[in-house]
Amino acid sequence: MSTNRSQRASHGGDWPTIPEFFQRSVRRYGSRVAIRMPELKGRRFSFREITYRELWDLSGKLAVWLSAQGIGAGDRVAIVAKPSVGWAVSFFAIQRLGAVAVPLDAGLRPAEIRRILDEAEVKLLFASPKRYEELVSLVEEVPSLGEVVSVEAMPGALSLWEVLPEEAQAPPDGQPAPQDLALLMYTSGTTGDSKGVMLSHRNITSNIQGVLEVVHIGPEDKIVTIVPWYHIYGLTFTLLAPLWAGATVSYTDDYRNLIEVARRCQVTILIGVPKLYHALWRRLKENFQSDLIRRILYRFAPKLLGKLVKKKLLTPEFRFFVSGGAALATEVGVGLRRLGLGMIEGYGLTETSPVLSFSEPFTKRAGTVGRPLKGVEIRIENPDADGYGEVLARGPNVMLGYYKNEKRTREVLTEDGWFRTGDLGRLDRAGYLYLAGRKKNVIVLESGKNVYPEEVEWELSQIPEIEEVLVYERERGGTPVVAALIYPNWEELRRQGIEDEEAARDLLWEKIKEAQKNLATFKRIKSKDDLGLVKEPFEKSTKQEIKRHLYVKR
Repeated sequence: MSTNRSQRASHGGDWPTIPEFFQRSVRRYGSRVAIRMPELKGRRFSFREITYRELWDLSGKLAVWLSAQGIGAGDRVAIVAKPSVGWAVSFFAIQRLGAVAVPLDAGLRPAEIRRILDEAEVKLLFASPKRYEELVSLVEEVPSLGEVVSVEAMPGALSLWEVLPEEAQAPPDGQPAPQDLALLMYTSGTTGDSKGVMLSHRNITSNIQGVLEVVHIGPEDKIVTIVPWYHIYGLTFTLLAPLWAGATVSYTDDYRNLIEVARRCQVTILIGVPKLYHALWRRLKENFQSDLIRRILYRFAPKLLGKLVKKKLLTPEFRFFVSGGAALATEVGVGLRRLGLGMIEGYGLTETSPVLSFSEPFTKRAGTVGRPLKGVEIRIENPDADGYGEVLARGPNVMLGYYKNEKRTREVLTEDGWFRTGDLGRLDRAGYLYLAGRKKNVIVLESGKNVYPEEVEWELSQIPEIEEVLVYERERGGTPVVAALIYPNWEELRRQGIEDEEAARDLLWEKIKEAQKNLATFKRIKSKDDLGLVKEPFEKSTKQEIKRHLYVKR
């Protein structure tokens, strides 16, 4: 049995290719700044800017050089670098040739990169200066690989800035079709299990169109993002969609100076991941509680307090935050909106290009990730008594399949085009989607009740003495129970005079028992024996999600 309350729309549509949409933006916004990259040297900020027209011209020149190296339609070209002007020039040059971009996490190890380059038969690799020396040797190890090029100028390296033709030449534009492969995005699965997600031009541009009908972005917007472009959320929503709309994009991975960067970039929209907003909300609450006047304002005039926050931390033109890539705690979204600070929550996966749904910035529905985008259908398969079941999605943004992996493709794509997300959720009568976590992470107790780890993790993360927490299912005496691994906040513990692990565990257990009063009895950790400490911070993905498979064996 399944329930279907999707927003239905025709699967028809007129979707341009990636180079077609960008060329249109160049005609409309040519002299406007497309990308503005902040750089901090000591205490001084500087910015590297490039206009729409300059980005188009440089990508055309690079396409000329790539063509001379034998790169043409359908050939795979990888990028292993953090976002930069050179990253964007490389990406659009690849697209203009009708070649296939393979953006890879800049933090991947050489062995992981080698495996992917070999599987995808990558012909050329653009690398960051920091990775160039260790990756240039892959030319000898990957049979298909012909050249490694640095995205920034550096001594001793072949740089894209050196190979650009001095005189303008007509680039050999490949004119790909909407259904042609544009991207190979590799998911961060378990070791050796990452999958190459095949995304067409239609997948990407239909998703951009759907997003911009919900999230209104225009040429006046200054977007600041901490989400890297080698992640599909970052690529589609924080680079391509803003460039479609004529906005200016700034990227930074400097969490420490993020607010200062945002202010200097005159931010109107800040795009991040839940970890950022969870930390922001925690600091705001601590600030409110530290002063009597702020406590009174927070209780009786929250929007006035929000205006003060906006004036001090952001800009008068600031419009809203956007969160995606993982689950945002309900309390955080509700709390920020109560202050008059808009928060849009999105939901999607690499396989869906990525966005499936978006909430409104000031929605009154707590915890929803909104309704499906136009053209996207969502249904819930085998819902339980509370309406929760696996989320299935269908639309023009759903991937072509996994590269060289028909078996895994058949496991997640039905014959009639539905994609099995692996997420648990429910739809209300108005078509709003609510998520409960990953299907494979859910803890099923002996009583038959389900515990969603993300809910428990949020409650425990509010304990000052806990830095990071992972909740999972453990067997004790042959019975499944709720358990947790914790990386303690040793700075806070030492401030309280606690130095050794056992004393820390004792204190944490007392704190956890108190915090769990907010949870139903069946969701609680019942014994100190089910509490473990880890010595190092958890290893995380690009989206700052803990890589659960490294710590939990199911």
